[in-house]
Amino acid sequence: MKRSRTEVGRWRMLRQMSRRKARWLEAQSRRNMRIHAIRKCGQSHHRTALVFAVREI
Repeated sequence: MKRSRTEVGRWRMLRQMSRRKARWLEAQSRRNMRIHAIRKCGQSHHRTALVFAVREI
């Protein structure tokens, strides 16, 4: 079944939009993971520092 030019254009635009959204969401989750990793790392260092500070006393 042949599709009209406008229909094909609309379909392509929809596909492009959904791809763009998926890519954006993936990037967002990567950023969030990095932020969480950095925070986690900072907290673990803080905790170990506290343990050593307690041991010295």
